[in-house]
Amino acid sequence: MRTYFFERRAEVIKLTKRQDEILQIVKASGPITGKEIAEKLSLTRAALRPDLAILTMSGNLDARPRVGYFYNQELEVKQHAEKFLHQQVSDFKAHPIVVEKSTSVYDAIVQLFLEDVGTLYAVDEEGNLAGVISRKDLLRTAIGNQNLNELPVSVIMTRMPNIVTIRPEETLLEAAKKMINNHIDSLPVVKEVDDHTYLLVGRITKTTITRAYLEIMDQKLG
Repeated sequence: MRTYFFERRAEVIKLTKRQDEILQIVKASGPITGKEIAEKLSLTRAALRPDLAILTMSGNLDARPRVGYFYNQELEVKQHAEKFLHQQVSDFKAHPIVVEKSTSVYDAIVQLFLEDVGTLYAVDEEGNLAGVISRKDLLRTAIGNQNLNELPVSVIMTRMPNIVTIRPEETLLEAAKKMINNHIDSLPVVKEVDDHTYLLVGRITKTTITRAYLEIMDQKLG
């Protein structure tokens, strides 16, 4: 059975089986009058009235005089969106595109375009995050520089504590906030090894979040 919630005085109320049945009727046949809903459920209008009042107050249904009840599609979209945003990063992280700290800027540029990504992650011998190299970093370095094959990415990469990271157990909402607040397009997903040492286990991007959201919404509402 599908479950819907609404908040009233900070209390979460779970809707009943009959209220869920009403939602499905209105969703399939709306606009529909209270009389018609009652007939479909073999109830009197008086018996149905409290359920319709709860569903209307909760925002699951809209009511218009002399027209009937409408299913509130926007509320369902909001419910699914909120549920999606509170899912963990670990469920959506992608494989990180990595280079060694000693990799040349030239090879990093080649890697960036071959993988068609906006950010590379530099790691040490144990796979721990050592730095972040953005497309802008590489472009800035390439302009007017004739020694790209000799210049290692360790010279231009962003290092800790200036790297914004995300942990697998954090939510997609937290990841989105970090990217927006810091004006970046992706985050390294890390697990803490010890103080100031982080194992790189993935990446999460704005594109990843948007694509996953659209896929889930298509499945829920399609």
